[in-house]
Amino acid sequence: MRSTLDRRPPGRGDQRREALLRALDDHLQDSSLDSITIADIARRAGVTRSAFYFYFESKATAVAALVEQMYDDAVAAAAHLSAAGPPAANIEATIRGLFAAWERHQHVFVAMLDARAGSAAVRELWESDRQSFVPVVAAMIDAERAAGRAPDGPPAPVLAATLLELNDRMLERLARGSDLSREEHVAVVVHVWLSSIYGRTP
Repeated sequence: MRSTLDRRPPGRGDQRREALLRALDDHLQDSSLDSITIADIARRAGVTRSAFYFYFESKATAVAALVEQMYDDAVAAAAHLSAAGPPAANIEATIRGLFAAWERHQHVFVAMLDARAGSAAVRELWESDRQSFVPVVAAMIDAERAAGRAPDGPPAPVLAATLLELNDRMLERLARGSDLSREEHVAVVVHVWLSSIYGRTP
């Protein structure tokens, strides 16, 4: 998630902004987003409430900035799709990388779910970030079809968008509580991706 909702995107040396994000991250490890106040965040960061609003419009936009690292991890996971090696193994590595990123940032992901539920602007950013992966996945699907390893089917961008939506829904279900383990979720998502792209599990 890009931090385009920051009120004043700072340079690398802006320690107050980083302190606010660290304070929010610390709070989220123990508390829900709704239960945390801006005063709580500012106090732990050692700044004033007005300093918080200098950088962020709301708690929701601060969470959007905090999700940057998770977005970067997702980009790194998606890089497996264009790696050398069996495509099926690359797809599984991508899914596993995404779920591993979720596990590392689980408290932030849950906060992001709450933030996007209450902020149209944050929802738009979330959708935009997911859409940024569509060309990457679609290119892989088109390449597999051109190579004769995958059959023709729905337009690659449409299939890619649907599979990415599946990832989101499974991560959300896991975050909110699920009867399935993380490994069971991963196995099912990998199976659906492979079956949707190849018509079977290669």
